[in-house]
Amino acid sequence: MYIPRDRLPKLLQQSYDSRLALILESILIGLLVGLIIALFRYLLTQADSLRQGIYQGSHTPVYWLGVSALLALIGLFLGFAAKVWPLTKGSGIPQIKGALTGNLPLNAQELPVKLLSGFLGLGAGLSLGREGPSVQMGAYVGKGVLSLFPKSKQEQHWLIASGSAAGVAAAFNAPLAGVLFVLEEFQASFSPLFLACAMGASISADAVAGFFFGWGPVFDFRYIAVLSLKDMPWVMLLGLGCGLLGDLFKRLLYAFLNAYERCKIPQLLRPVLPLLLSIPLGLYCFDVLGGGHALIESLAHKEWTLGMVFLILVAKILFTTFSYGSGTAGGIFLPLLACGALSGDLLGLYLLQTGYIIEGQNLNFIILGMAAFFTAVVKAPITGIVLILEMSANFNHLGNLVLVCLCALISADLLASRPVYVVLLERLLGRGTASPQCHEGDKAV
Repeated sequence: MYIPRDRLPKLLQQSYDSRLALILESILIGLLVGLIIALFRYLLTQADSLRQGIYQGSHTPVYWLGVSALLALIGLFLGFAAKVWPLTKGSGIPQIKGALTGNLPLNAQELPVKLLSGFLGLGAGLSLGREGPSVQMGAYVGKGVLSLFPKSKQEQHWLIASGSAAGVAAAFNAPLAGVLFVLEEFQASFSPLFLACAMGASISADAVAGFFFGWGPVFDFRYIAVLSLKDMPWVMLLGLGCGLLGDLFKRLLYAFLNAYERCKIPQLLRPVLPLLLSIPLGLYCFDVLGGGHALIESLAHKEWTLGMVFLILVAKILFTTFSYGSGTAGGIFLPLLACGALSGDLLGLYLLQTGYIIEGQNLNFIILGMAAFFTAVVKAPITGIVLILEMSANFNHLGNLVLVCLCALISADLLASRPVYVVLLERLLGRGTASPQCHEGDKAV
C-alpha cells in the first residue's frame, strides 16, 4: 500500500518526482536483485556439488532406479509449474520483451516460481543457463518496487529494464554487460536517465553478488599468449564458423519446440524426458550436464583430443536444445557460451597440433568462440564483446573480439538468421498469451 503523491507535501512530491529519486529506486532494485540472484547462484552451486556426488563411483541398479524416480518427480513438478504459470517457462527474456511492449503481463508474484523452477531444472542437470531466470527475476523485482513507488509508463519501462540489467550483472559479475544487454534487447531509444538507472541497478547488484562470491572474474583462465597479426584469418574463420553453428543451434531449438508440440506430449511430462536422458549422459559424458560453467573453465587445462571436443560440442548443442524445448524455466546464455568455447577450442587445438599457433595462443580461441557464438545466436555483438571481456578480465584480445563478432554477425546475416529472442517472443505471442490476457494494470509501458 502506498500514499498517493497528491497527498504528500509539495516538497516531498518534488523529491518523489525528481531524477535522483528514480536513480535511487533503481539502486534499491539492484540491491534486492543482487540478494535474490546471489541466493539463486548459491543454490545452483550446492546442486552442482550434489550432482557430482551422485555420478561418482559405481552404484547398483536399485540406486539408479531411485535417482530416476527422483528426477521424474522433479520433472513432473517443473511440468506442473510451466502449465499453471506459463509465463515462467523458458528463458524469460522474450517474456520481458513482450511485457515492455505491453503485449504480455508481468506478475511479480511469479518470482518464487521462477526461482524454484530454475533451481530444480538447472540443479538436476538440464543444460540450461541461469541468466534468463535472473533477467526475469530482476524484472519481477522492478515490478514489485513499482507497486510501492508508482511511476509513469516510461519510468516503469526504465525501472523494469534496470532490474533485468541487474539480473545479468549479478549472474555473471558483469555490470557493464548488463547495461548494454538491456540497451540492445529492450530499449529502442537511448536516454541518459535510463542509462543512469540501468547503471545504478547493475552496479549495486554486482556489488551484492561480489560480496558473496568474490570480486574476481567468472572465468579464471591461466596465462594467454596474445595472437599476432598473421593469426587474424583464423579469427575470421572462427567467426564465420560460429555464425553457421549458431544458425544450426537455433534451427534445432525451434525444431525441438515444434517436436514436443507435434508429438502432443503433455506439458506435465515434457521436462521428465530430458531429465531422464541426463542419467546416461551423466554416466558417459558428465561435462554436458548443467549450464556449462565448469566445462568452460576445464577447457583451459584438460587435454582432450579433437574427437572428444567435437563429441562434447555435438552433445552439448543437442542436449541444450532438447532441454529448452521441454518448456521448463532456464535460459540459453551460458550453454551458448559453452558451445562457443568448445567451437573455439576445436579450432585452437587443431591449429596448435598443426603448428600454426604456439602453446597458450589456443586459449584465445576459447574466449573468442564464446563471444562469436553468442553474437550469432542473440545478434547482440556489443553485449557479447563486453560480457566476455568482463567475465575473463583480459583486455588483450579486444580487437580480436570485435573482429570475430563482426564476422559472426555477417555470417548470421547472410543466412538470414534472426535473433533468437525475437523469434521466441513471436512464438510466445502466437500461442495465445498475448495482450488479451494483459490487464491494464499489468502492463509495463
